[in-house]
Amino acid sequence: MHHKIIKGVVITVAATATLLLAAGAAHAAPPVPPPATYDLATVINHLRWWVCGIIGTVATLFLTIGGVRYMMAQGDPSEMERAKGSFKSAGIGYALALLSPVLMTILSSIVQV
Repeated sequence: MHHKIIKGVVITVAATATLLLAAGAAHAAPPVPPPATYDLATVINHLRWWVCGIIGTVATLFLTIGGVRYMMAQGDPSEMERAKGSFKSAGIGYALALLSPVLMTILSSIVQV
């Protein structure tokens, strides 16, 4: 029984050594080139879509909060006013999200003059 354990350990060590020696040297990946630089017009265009997305997301959050408050109000006038305030904030947010491309175009034309 003792010989079987020793034989198994020797085979395992020999197999591991063979695999390690056969694997060869590890090579590092070539360096990654730096990210591309963009001109100002491209940066402003990307910023336009980021601003639209962030404002739209926040407006949707306010719309959801307003809806939950309105459903949970159960006739409480102060809670219904809070819900209406959230709906108003969501409407303003959606208006800003729709106007942000126009505002960013104006900013782009001012900066590039």
